[in-house]
Amino acid sequence: MRDKVKELLYRYRHGWILLYLVIYQIWFVYVERTVTRRFHIVHMAADDYIPFIEIFIIPYLLWFGYVALAIAWFFFKDVQDFYKICTFLFVGMTVFLVISTVYPNGHYLRPRVFERDNIFISMVKGLYMIDTPTNLFPSIHVYNSLGVHLAVMHSEKLKEKKWIRRISFVLMCTIIASTMFLKQHSVFDVVTGCVMALVMYTLVYAREWQFGRRDVYEGQYREKRRYREI
Repeated sequence: MRDKVKELLYRYRHGWILLYLVIYQIWFVYVERTVTRRFHIVHMAADDYIPFIEIFIIPYLLWFGYVALAIAWFFFKDVQDFYKICTFLFVGMTVFLVISTVYPNGHYLRPRVFERDNIFISMVKGLYMIDTPTNLFPSIHVYNSLGVHLAVMHSEKLKEKKWIRRISFVLMCTIIASTMFLKQHSVFDVVTGCVMALVMYTLVYAREWQFGRRDVYEGQYREKRRYREI
């Protein structure tokens, strides 16, 4: 039994990086409890034209499973991609915490009165009770959704799983839309989340892709040169 435990610990030793989630949770709870009244208001004119649509509570909540399932899959199936997705997500989450700490922010976009009464409205009310309209940008819902989808698209093991890629794309898009249709985030939060994701993409994935393409071109060049010599 002891040998099996040691073997499992050694095989999954890369799980140490998940300890970051403990730090994140403690820090996040702190800013959520301290940023309640005095904060900088986040608002864009486009926010006023986006309707409240309660059914988007479904993809909004699916985000938790979307991110967790992706991390778990890469944890067991591909260590290198596991480190990449964790680097992508955790760096952005840290930037979010720093911004929330040094620049407290929030909004007043949530509806005061609900025109309808259904199960989705009840779910939204529950969300509003446990999640304050503060600490908004860059939106982690948006940023992490983009991070997960990029990890799926860059995975060699998922290259032939087109149905997984399509489901991931639909989930990513609906989750991003849900942040605005539920009045959880301003358009500004979505834009900043996308910008930060683009920056991290160039650091985590784009550079490696460029190097990979260079290797392909150099290989093709060597093959052509060898053919000419023959």
